[in-house]
Amino acid sequence: MYLHGTSTINQLGHLEIGGVDTVDIAGRFGTPVYVYDVALIRERARGFQRAFEQADVKYQVAYASKAFSCIAMVQLADEMGMSLDIVSSGELMTAKKAGFPMERVHFHGNNKSPEEIDLALDFGVGCFVLDNFYEVSLLQEKTLSKNQKVDALIRTTPGVEAHTHEYISTGQEDSKFGFDLASGQADKVIKMLKDDAYIQLRGVHSHIGSQIFDTNGFVLTVEKLFSQFTRWKEEYDFVPEILNAGGGFGIRYVEGDEPLPPEHYVADLVKAVKKEAAKADMAVPEIWIEPGRSITGDAGTTLYTVGSTKDIPGVRRYLSVDGGMTDNIRPALYQAEYEGVLANRANETAADTFAVAGKCCESGDMLMWKLPLPEVEHRDILAVFCTGAYGYSMANNYNRITRPPVVFVEDSQADLVVKGESLEDITKNDLPFRSKERV
Repeated sequence: MYLHGTSTINQLGHLEIGGVDTVDIAGRFGTPVYVYDVALIRERARGFQRAFEQADVKYQVAYASKAFSCIAMVQLADEMGMSLDIVSSGELMTAKKAGFPMERVHFHGNNKSPEEIDLALDFGVGCFVLDNFYEVSLLQEKTLSKNQKVDALIRTTPGVEAHTHEYISTGQEDSKFGFDLASGQADKVIKMLKDDAYIQLRGVHSHIGSQIFDTNGFVLTVEKLFSQFTRWKEEYDFVPEILNAGGGFGIRYVEGDEPLPPEHYVADLVKAVKKEAAKADMAVPEIWIEPGRSITGDAGTTLYTVGSTKDIPGVRRYLSVDGGMTDNIRPALYQAEYEGVLANRANETAADTFAVAGKCCESGDMLMWKLPLPEVEHRDILAVFCTGAYGYSMANNYNRITRPPVVFVEDSQADLVVKGESLEDITKNDLPFRSKERV
């Protein structure tokens, strides 16, 4: 059994996180429930920051809020001195409600609406990451009409594809994101903004994928970008002040996953940037990164209650839980794999393997296919590890199932930071249909 962060097995044989018994958490808040190890979140963030400080370079570590966003998480990111990567007006409003400093907000997205751009400008967002020509034109119109100056980066697709699942690869040339380097799209946008009175183009952004376990892709991306920087300096007198290398740093979900410590990713990235800057006779740019999953992923654990079981002799043993694809859709979308344990009997030896099924009316609602467990009993509490990224943020109401609460644990204290939905919440936005036959 691999335990993450502060997780341990207490004297009762129960799984404990942040000094809090998870069986008590399930009893107090119900299941399903997302539990976050705040100390581990702090440790992950500090690992990235410390590596930059040791390298003595200017930097920003921006938390990619798409991984997990709520007011409490944004406030924690602020407390840790992070910047914030947002991609929608909803994430922007969450940052506003959390009191996050807007100058440290970076606004991403491949289809920002005119209304979202207006809101971001009104809130004073610190940096726009420009993704396409339509957006550039929109931002030019808005900044001119508001007589407002903004900083911007251009997102590039450098033609580097990380070793990752095809659905979450975004750095190759054939991508919905960013300006392609090979075809000259990035050159065109530089020319569009070179003399713009309101948009200050400060640098470039790239993101090459997710769940990356080595630094080769980042190093190659830096080399390709600097080859462009040299040419841009000569042709457009444009020298990027900021190089944003994106995110995608991997975590351990299951045995065989071998991610690097945060400081290793940063060390190799900084080394590559310094090397290429020296070759190009340029100042070392400020380096930004955008970890999301690697900040919250392995800090999250979801607790479920075991319900029905089904044994098919010679085929498979099923157990069903009171959640599933409504609180964790990644197994259905990406065939994502997880590990877990019976939280109330965590010290017992596994007797067999079980397929863990969700409660949705879908045959594809499976959380795990071969989880080693003791003989399972109804009302056992199942803990599924590493659900801190893209669990809550992708939760849904399929089958009109309510979304779970979120609890932060630290120093033996459990705090509810997101209420679970009620049955009344499910229909609160519904309106009656005025049928002709009923009038």
